[in-house]
Amino acid sequence: MMLDIDGLSHRYGTEQAVDDVSFGLADGEIVGLLGPSGCGKTTIVQAIAGHLRPTEGRIRLRGTDVTAKPPESRGVAVVFQQSTLFDHMTVAENIAYGLADDADPVADYLDLVSLTNQQAAYPAELSGGQQRRAELARALATDPDVLLLDEPLSALDRALRTEIRAEIDRIQRETGVTTLFVTHDQSDAMALADRLVVMQNGAVAGVGEPRTLYESPPTPFVADFLGRSTTLQATVAAQQPLTLSVADSRLVFDGRTAEFPTGTPVTCYLRPEALTLEPQPDTSSLPCEVVRVVDVGRHYDVTVALETGEELLVEQSTQSAVGTATRVSIPARTVSLFAPDETAPPE
Repeated sequence: MMLDIDGLSHRYGTEQAVDDVSFGLADGEIVGLLGPSGCGKTTIVQAIAGHLRPTEGRIRLRGTDVTAKPPESRGVAVVFQQSTLFDHMTVAENIAYGLADDADPVADYLDLVSLTNQQAAYPAELSGGQQRRAELARALATDPDVLLLDEPLSALDRALRTEIRAEIDRIQRETGVTTLFVTHDQSDAMALADRLVVMQNGAVAGVGEPRTLYESPPTPFVADFLGRSTTLQATVAAQQPLTLSVADSRLVFDGRTAEFPTGTPVTCYLRPEALTLEPQPDTSSLPCEVVRVVDVGRHYDVTVALETGEELLVEQSTQSAVGTATRVSIPARTVSLFAPDETAPPE
């Protein structure tokens, strides 16, 4: 492992900010550290960079324990959320800061981030996207073992963040630098990362490839945080095939088996884009009525009410009329089941 986080914990006074966090980054990998504000992401970044000494745990780079080493001895570079370029220096001078007197690396990194024509410009003369690229070049020019990107897109508008996200992806692939990309935005993380580490309340809630975590979330929190979900209460009625009881209706999922004993109440987490409305009955559909339709541009968000009074959100490319009696079809492979104690709010 290029970077190994082992049992990292940190307290600010009596407040537990990070609790027994462990994960690693392989050489050349880009990993997304993902979670809501206050989940411990920034504390982890500061510990890796050497800006704080964790209460417990170890940080290893290339197998060497660097937990107690100062930032300048770690081979770690950081790009922060807010610009840290020196206003009184040109782009070229910012990139060269801290390097030996060698013009070639500066020229190379200016070319890498497409800023050769702005090398004599000052930060105030650059666009927001150009400032981000200059900061990337300055960080990479130190030839770090690990690059930390701490919310680098959060201050940008939608169009610009999409542009810079693509630039980060290109630059990381070209340089092969091991990168930890820290964000609260699941779209950015899923678009960029080889793997995700999802944080909740200072602890790791899930680790894995983005698509795997999205399709098979290990916890309700991960299901909710990675994309949209809609929930359905049911009871396990049979094991093989998996059969769920929803009031007087039955859902039969061929090819699925139950992870819970018969009679267990469960919460089904469903992806709205996987659901469809079909008037013809089948064993994996439930009767419902369209109660609300919202045009969100690329699709329609259709809310349907079941006979139990529960509501499900269905994403459709075509509009449905409010009051239409229909059925909501639920593909077996898209259903994630959790027991009631798993869906309880964390303390």
